[in-house]
Amino acid sequence: MSAVTKPSYLNFDKGSYAWRPDINYREHPEMYRVGKGEQGVLTCEPYKTEIGMYWRFKTPEIATESGEKIYEMFLDYLGSDDFVGADMARKYLQMGFTRARRYANYKGGQKYDTKNSYLLLERGTGTEQKAESAKIFYRLYKMAEAMPKYQQMKKLWKAEKG
Repeated sequence: MSAVTKPSYLNFDKGSYAWRPDINYREHPEMYRVGKGEQGVLTCEPYKTEIGMYWRFKTPEIATESGEKIYEMFLDYLGSDDFVGADMARKYLQMGFTRARRYANYKGGQKYDTKNSYLLLERGTGTEQKAESAKIFYRLYKMAEAMPKYQQMKKLWKAEKG
């Protein structure tokens, strides 16, 4: 184990967070912000509920089924010109990659020792199964991110709304 500063989520400022659980982002898409990485993915309704119910990565087989369903949803949202839905589906694909990767790197997905001053735990203690799941989600995440229509919609959204 090695020393590290405390994880950033311990100093999380809820008040300055751009995404709110009490907003229906389908009814008020103008309130949605793209943000960085996976921000808002566990907050923005109704997409959190619609997409989250399919998000799984326990085994490569489960990850394949999950990732393909979420990618299909991504395409459906794009086809309906629903940028918020497409961006949220893309974030779930990204989160499938990052979370599976965390479990591949650290046994039980725990990166920090919460009982010992948040020391960084030993890396390389996770499972190969989770590494395979991460690869599945990464491929689909990159496919979604590279989609020309998505790129165009994202660029326009960020310019107009943030």
